[in-house]
Amino acid sequence: MLTTMAVTLALATLPGQPTSNLKLTNIRLTVGELGPTRDNSKLLPGDVLFIAYDIDGLTIDEKGIARYSMAMEVTDAAGKLIFRQDPRESEDFVPLRGNRLPARAYITVGLDQPPGSYNCKLTVTDPKTKASSSITVKFDVLKKDFGIVAVFTSHDAEAKLSAPTTGFVGQTIYINFSIASFERSPKTNQPEVEIQFQVYDEKGTPILDKPLKQVQDAMSPILVKPTDGAFALQFPLFMNRPGKFVVELTAEDRVAKKRASYKLPVSVLPAN
Repeated sequence: MLTTMAVTLALATLPGQPTSNLKLTNIRLTVGELGPTRDNSKLLPGDVLFIAYDIDGLTIDEKGIARYSMAMEVTDAAGKLIFRQDPRESEDFVPLRGNRLPARAYITVGLDQPPGSYNCKLTVTDPKTKASSSITVKFDVLKKDFGIVAVFTSHDAEAKLSAPTTGFVGQTIYINFSIASFERSPKTNQPEVEIQFQVYDEKGTPILDKPLKQVQDAMSPILVKPTDGAFALQFPLFMNRPGKFVVELTAEDRVAKKRASYKLPVSVLPAN
């Protein structure tokens, strides 16, 4: 099944007075809440699709309060309703004011979601002016298969504070991800998955002599529950020098004899 939630970031970026010309602009699909643009809109079951957009023309009052509502509908290719989220009221403190608010909505694809094409319609309403604007984003769910999914970055190890993949020297970000649709060992009923972590410089040269390895199996400190079809992991990335890098995650399912990989670009800027 598909589950959906919406989150927004309160940061006004354009000066100006409130207006009723409400529009949803700068629409893009991203890796995590603040990550780079996704290469495509194809998702494996267990993955998460983030939809980023700007609410232009939103009323932000003299106290810096922005109020709006957002509704969501997900339908399949035939127009059948899969999920509906009724208008949800939101209120954000935006001390920089202006009339633009960056926002996010995300869709979590269930591990048993049938493959096919889907549409996600988002509708935002300004209660002050009664103006509304909608966008529709198309995405495809692939056939269930072993893979690295739900990749995102965070400032904290608890993965509660989303982080961009661009940072400054001295920062640490955590690369969070999940391994989905693995097979279990018939002897232990646990997965046997080896995960490798490697970083490449701008020329494509590997930085670590050997990739960092982690194995999730019956000997792991935390076992995967019998009912779980995915498990989450993370690697910290300390930004000690400026440059453009690519983090590559590789996973091998030793039981199913399958491999999957994921590349995430990371930029490090000089410290102020």
